[in-house]
Amino acid sequence: MGHNIILVGMPACGKTTIGALLAENLENYMHVDIDSVIEKTEGMRISEIFEKYSEDYFRKLEYDTIKLYCQGKNKIISTGGGAFENPDNRATLLKFGKVFYLKSDIDVLYYRILKESTRPLLQKENPRKILEELMAKREENYKKAHYTIDTNVLSEDEIVRFILDEANSKSSNQ
Repeated sequence: MGHNIILVGMPACGKTTIGALLAENLENYMHVDIDSVIEKTEGMRISEIFEKYSEDYFRKLEYDTIKLYCQGKNKIISTGGGAFENPDNRATLLKFGKVFYLKSDIDVLYYRILKESTRPLLQKENPRKILEELMAKREENYKKAHYTIDTNVLSEDEIVRFILDEANSKSSNQ
């Protein structure tokens, strides 16, 4: 293989979980969760960065972090939910790896998000409506990934197996 595997999708679609599972299956690959790297570098949670600085400030950090970690090979990169909206991020990610869109239904995402009080999405009124609006806005760009995986119908192991199989193939067809 040797190239990067990149996971994109809505908040709570499983990017970090699947990324960690892929890392367990791939020797010589490092899993990088972009949001976690930013939180560690900044010394605060994403929601605090949004509150203290701004979303624009966070998006700049995200862009710089993605650019840094896309250099080289053998990385599994889990992006933040909004990272693929930035055309520069999208171009970088599509160029330096095979990009997999982990697609989940709104109901599944909403259920998962409710269990995590630190997500910026939950700091707003009517998070479900915001989630629906984000999905409507972002879906078009997510579909630009090399592959789309419907995570509603597959187990974590099946998702990992699909990604491993496709990452090993030479073509990037959906």
